[in-house]
Amino acid sequence: MGSGSERIVVVTGASRGAGKGIATALGATGATVYVTGRTRNEGDATLPGTVYATAEEITRRGGNGVPVVLDHGDDTQVEALFERVRTEHGRLDLLVNNALALPDGLTDKGPFWEKPLGLLDLLDVGMRSTYVSTYFAAPLLVADGGGLVVNTSSFGGTCYMHGPAYGAGKAAVDKMAHDMAVDFRPANVAVVSLWMGLLTTERTLAAFAANPGAYDGLAATAESPEFVGRVIDALARDPQLMTRTGRVLIGAELAVELGVTDTDDRQPPSHRPMLGNPPEFSAAVID
Repeated sequence: MGSGSERIVVVTGASRGAGKGIATALGATGATVYVTGRTRNEGDATLPGTVYATAEEITRRGGNGVPVVLDHGDDTQVEALFERVRTEHGRLDLLVNNALALPDGLTDKGPFWEKPLGLLDLLDVGMRSTYVSTYFAAPLLVADGGGLVVNTSSFGGTCYMHGPAYGAGKAAVDKMAHDMAVDFRPANVAVVSLWMGLLTTERTLAAFAANPGAYDGLAATAESPEFVGRVIDALARDPQLMTRTGRVLIGAELAVELGVTDTDDRQPPSHRPMLGNPPEFSAAVID
């Protein structure tokens, strides 16, 4: 796999939030990072951030940021992205599947039938888009002779978190990582699902600001979005990468193993004691 300035990366859903932090951290290694998202201009979304701003920050950090405005609900646009990567580079080292719809009502209290049916949008841009992006990226990853796919996920894959729509989406991308790893193994391409903790994204910081003091204890354990990118960078460089393929990994725990700290040199804690263990999948393979 290419490293540093040689690395070709795609990070989906990177206008803001986890995707922006991941893309920026990877860009700081000198990589060429294609960042996708729907936000062209400030003000188009309720939260700050655009694909162009993310790409500019990557370039400012020493990488090569490439903004790509696209809707991950449109397979044709996704296919065009990876055709562009093929034309411009002929390979891909690292794909981070982070695009996720966050419909209104996701964090409302109450049973799922009292929430909007639109929550199922996150099974389209989230679960389905992870499959589609990896589908079109696969020939480029295989051509590189070794690579990495990371599905960003959370403890919601096994514990109750925001209801069954969110949980189903996270459980699905976790299982996809396991099953895709079986198909990719002969090509030396690793696939993992990475459970993130609470992130200090624009959305989270806005919630903290709207409720002073209410989240102080939780805020103390939060991870920066760039922390996730640092963990992914270290994982991509790990000589033992293929021993981890097909697994669901906790980012905070992987950081300890690989010697990664957050931007403020903290070691964010794992939430395993409170929220539970990652799933263990069967080793059986039925073609």
